[in-house]
Amino acid sequence: MINENKDDTIKRMADLLRQGATLTNLSCPACASPLFRLENQTLWCVKDEKKVIVMKKGSEEKKPDSPYDKIEKTLLSKVNRLQDRIENTENVDELQKLTSTLSEVLTALEKIKKMKK
Repeated sequence: MINENKDDTIKRMADLLRQGATLTNLSCPACASPLFRLENQTLWCVKDEKKVIVMKKGSEEKKPDSPYDKIEKTLLSKVNRLQDRIENTENVDELQKLTSTLSEVLTALEKIKKMKK
């Protein structure tokens, strides 16, 4: 039974090669079987019959953007613009308005960061 399963795997590997897949120097992290690169550039484990994703050493899986990411980026941009305006103003009334606005934006930014956790 084990030989029959091994023979089936080898036949499927040969079929993939005939169909244009490329044998790579990579092995499956689950079963150590050689990986094939299909024509659509997907890495494939014939033995497990699964797509394999290879990550570079030290890299993390990219987390999907949260709905708050865009808001956070916008608020950070506003902080930078407010900082520039604060640096360039000489008017005390305008400075007071700008620092008050900056405080509100920073509070909103802090809330967004808490919500993302």
